[in-house]
Amino acid sequence: MIKTDILIIGAGPTGLFAVFEAGLLKLRCHLIDALTQPGGQCSEIYPKKPIYDIPGFPEVLAGELVDNLMEQIKPFQPGFTLGERAEKIDKLDDGTFVVTTNKGTKHHAPVVAIAGGLGSFEPRKPILTDLVKFEDKGIAYMIKDPEVYRNKRVLIAGGGDSALDWSIFLANVAEEVYLVHRRNEFRGALDSVEKVQELKNLGKIKLFTPAEVIELNGREQLENVVVKMSDTGKEITVYIDNFIPLFGLSPKLGPIADWGLEIEKNAIKVDNTLDYQTNVPGIYAIGDVNTYPGKLKLILCGFHEATLMCQSAYQRIHPNKKYVMKYTTVGGITGFDGSVKEAPKAVVKAID
Repeated sequence: MIKTDILIIGAGPTGLFAVFEAGLLKLRCHLIDALTQPGGQCSEIYPKKPIYDIPGFPEVLAGELVDNLMEQIKPFQPGFTLGERAEKIDKLDDGTFVVTTNKGTKHHAPVVAIAGGLGSFEPRKPILTDLVKFEDKGIAYMIKDPEVYRNKRVLIAGGGDSALDWSIFLANVAEEVYLVHRRNEFRGALDSVEKVQELKNLGKIKLFTPAEVIELNGREQLENVVVKMSDTGKEITVYIDNFIPLFGLSPKLGPIADWGLEIEKNAIKVDNTLDYQTNVPGIYAIGDVNTYPGKLKLILCGFHEATLMCQSAYQRIHPNKKYVMKYTTVGGITGFDGSVKEAPKAVVKAID
C-alpha cells in the first residue's frame, strides 16, 4: 500500500505543478499515470510543439515545460506509479480513499486530485482501406519528434490548429509538405491560416482543398496516396513517405466515469467558487478534466486550480491547523530532501 497526503491521478503539467504547491504546504504527493513517463500529452503527443501562453515564457517547447516542472518539484520528492491506470476507488470509514490501478497497485490518501487532462484518448482515424496495414509503416497519428520527417515527403490531413501548426513547422524540415483539408475554410487560428497561405505562395506547402485522401498504396511501406478533389472529382496520386491524419482526439474518462462523480459532457463538474472539489468530498478535479461555468482549457488555468486545490486539501488534512501563506520570495523553499532555497535578505540602506 502506497501512502501519501495527496494522490494525484494524472502526471501532466497541472498534476506536476500541484506537487510544487503541495510541497510548499509540507504535503507529500504521489502521482498515477497510464503513460510510462510524466508530462501527459506534452510528453507523449507533442514534446517538440511550441507553447506561447505560459507566463514568463514567450515560447517554450512542451517537452521543455515538462522538464522544467520536473526540476521544480524535485525538492518535494513525489512518488510515481507510471504505466498503470487508476481503475477503482474505495472510500474508507474514516473518509480517506484507496485507489487501485489496473495492475493491482493500491494507494491510500485522505485527498484525491484528478488531473487527468482529457482522460484516456484515442486519435480519430479516417475510414480508409489498408489504414491498419500502414500504421507505423508511413502512417502516424501524432508527431513526437519532427526530425523523423527531415528531408521526407509528408502529407498532413486536417483543418484544425494541429494540422496547420505542424504543416508550418515541417515546411522547414521536410523535403515536401502537402496539406489536405475537406473544406476551403480552416478551423485554426487566423494567423496560422495566413502563414500556410504564405508558405503555399512560396512553394513550401502544397495545398489541396476541398479534398480528401481516398486511397493508400504501397507494398511493405506506404508509397503513395490518392487525393480526390471534392469540387471537380479529379483524383491525384501523391508520392509520399509519410501520411499524418490530424483529426483530433476522442477523449474518454475511462474508469473514472464510474466513480460516482457528477459528469457533464465527458468532464467532471466541480465547484469553482472555492476549491475545485467534486460532488464527493475529498475528491478534486483540476485542469482540462474538469468543467464549470466559464471554464477555459488552458495550462495556466490548471496551475491556478491546482494552487487553490492544495490550500483546500491542507485544511481537510489538518482541520485544526491554521496555515498562513508566505510568498516564496519571503519564505524561500525548503524541500523534503533537505535542500533550501532561501529568500534573498533585505538590504537596508541608511539615508542621511
